[in-house]
Amino acid sequence: MFDCAPEPNKTQDDIRPERALLVSIQFKNKAVPISSADIEEFSALVESAGVDPVVKIKGQRQMPSPAYFIGKGKLEELASLVEVEEIDVVLFNHDLSPIQERNLGNYLKRRVLDRTGVILDIFAQRARSFEGKLQVELAQLQHLSTRLIRGWTHLERQKGGIGLRGPGETQLETDRRLIGLRIKQINKRLSKVSKRRSQNRHAREQAEIPTVALVGYTNAGKSSLFNHLTESDVYAADQLFATLDPTLRRLELSDQSPLILADTVGFVQDLPHDLVAAFRATLDETYQADLLLHVVDSADPERRLRIKQVNEVLSEIGADHIPQILVYNKIDKLTDTSAHIEYNAEQENASQIWLSAQTGEGRDLLDEALRSHLSVDKRLYQIKLPPEAGKLRANLHRQGQVLDEQFTDTGDVVLIVNLDQRYLHLFADDARISWQQTTTTTLSDNTRH
Repeated sequence: MFDCAPEPNKTQDDIRPERALLVSIQFKNKAVPISSADIEEFSALVESAGVDPVVKIKGQRQMPSPAYFIGKGKLEELASLVEVEEIDVVLFNHDLSPIQERNLGNYLKRRVLDRTGVILDIFAQRARSFEGKLQVELAQLQHLSTRLIRGWTHLERQKGGIGLRGPGETQLETDRRLIGLRIKQINKRLSKVSKRRSQNRHAREQAEIPTVALVGYTNAGKSSLFNHLTESDVYAADQLFATLDPTLRRLELSDQSPLILADTVGFVQDLPHDLVAAFRATLDETYQADLLLHVVDSADPERRLRIKQVNEVLSEIGADHIPQILVYNKIDKLTDTSAHIEYNAEQENASQIWLSAQTGEGRDLLDEALRSHLSVDKRLYQIKLPPEAGKLRANLHRQGQVLDEQFTDTGDVVLIVNLDQRYLHLFADDARISWQQTTTTTLSDNTRH
């Protein structure tokens, strides 16, 4: 994470991890207090980055200082601790502005990183696929572009002197331009990856193979459940962000057509927006899924809060409308809970399942829930869309089987669509759209008028 290259005369075993000082500040103008669980989670993030969290300190303040984020007294306390404890890096459990990060580094004479910097570093270590590495690099460059001034303050003046006269561009401007060019290159490559994923999804939709995505808080056990269901060997470990790259496997259910199961990156509270944007190509598998299995660590005392935080990220990426089943995993760590299934008020579909991916207890209940949710109930609809509903028309082509389509003289489009009942929400509540069930598969010629 932080330039830990071994010296030539030392073995890897002789290299100690970097020693970190962790800082968490409670601001009085924030209603939600920082809990011990939040601090322990940040400590786990730091350990996942390969750093030793030697000292953890807390503090209180009315609001962040524009210059140093913390007050002068706390700043002097940090300066003393970094010397006494031989601290290598100071990590803040908050987002810092570029000027705050620079000022803290200059005052403490140590590297200073905020929460986003720590998460970006973990992602950089864990990315394995070409796509994953591109997405991490994109997020890092977007984060770095606002912090270039930290390393180039001595080059702010125009180039000059013999052999140094140039076109008048400062080193800082050159770096910003080069980073901008690299970001454009990465976005082009990721766009190609996204198109390829869209083609694969379209092929699955044409074959009427539903996709189920595993989502949830990081370290909830998604990869373990994925391995158990698909008999795969995806890397799974008791650490945060063990999975970055999405993995898709075909899953056969008894008395049911096959489905595609997708294992995706875990979420965390205050997930940096740069990461959400950079990983949008990967998250396509989530917001294009037919069903979400929201995996929850049932032994986590903060599980209700974790569910809320995951749902907030799902809303941010446009996946909050997709049906989901809460899967309470790790019941083997509980003493008073056994595998069971709970249904919604209508008693039609499962809403919650309690199981253990480690022992396999409750696997049959999950199969039952998947069968009930994915049972296909398609019907024919004649739908009339106004000209401005192009996005909805594309959705209907993607989610249903368009059997006929005609444009009217007024610019409206009329479609005959064979559509699963789960997708009625696409148009049923839109007052601009007229629709009705039908038995015909073709439109008459007078539809145009």
